[in-house]
Amino acid sequence: MFSVTHRYEIARAAKMVEAAYLLFKRRPPRTSLDASVKDKLNKNHVQAVFLKQNILLIPGSNSVADYMKFNLRVLNFGGKKYRLNDELTDKWGAHDVIWHQGFMRHAKVIADWMQQKRYRPKYIVGHSLGAAATQILVRTHNVPGIAFAAPRVTRGVVQPAPASKCLCLNRNDDKVCDLPSSFQHLGEVHAGEGQRRFLRFDHQMDRYQEMVTAQQLAGHLGTHWPA
Repeated sequence: MFSVTHRYEIARAAKMVEAAYLLFKRRPPRTSLDASVKDKLNKNHVQAVFLKQNILLIPGSNSVADYMKFNLRVLNFGGKKYRLNDELTDKWGAHDVIWHQGFMRHAKVIADWMQQKRYRPKYIVGHSLGAAATQILVRTHNVPGIAFAAPRVTRGVVQPAPASKCLCLNRNDDKVCDLPSSFQHLGEVHAGEGQRRFLRFDHQMDRYQEMVTAQQLAGHLGTHWPA
């Protein structure tokens, strides 16, 4: 059983992670998160926000183009760049889970930062590349979380119990959620449809907010996670 303090509104989580993007603009506007921010990480193209409520927010990329052209290609750890490649895997965390190497390295930057600051998240929310990190950190920290526009992060494992704490919310028209093709998501996956735009992949966080609203109104998605 999950503690009620670890249960969160899905629609609110979507609004928070969208607001997290604004905090990293050169001249950040005022956001609904301002009074809640405890600390921010902005290092080596890895961004995260830790709230006073011990909620970790991980923004990623707000477009398919940015994701495909830049996200993993600009991540440079120890002089090595990581690409969206099905052959690059690594092990980290309990039970030697096999992770996509680029996603794992991204998540580890956040994990190391939290360890250094002695932050312990009670809930994790991420989008896009941040959704990849969310799946990994939910597993390693054994806390619930929501991954919006979640790519696939692991391969060749039977998902252990903590994986069930992660909800991957994906749009059917978002191709990022199918990558890398030989990997799988970690946790429960809910694939839904929102209002479609002609010849466009709807990867942006605001489009995921619309999808959450549509799915909840249709009775296909609950209001909270864990349910």
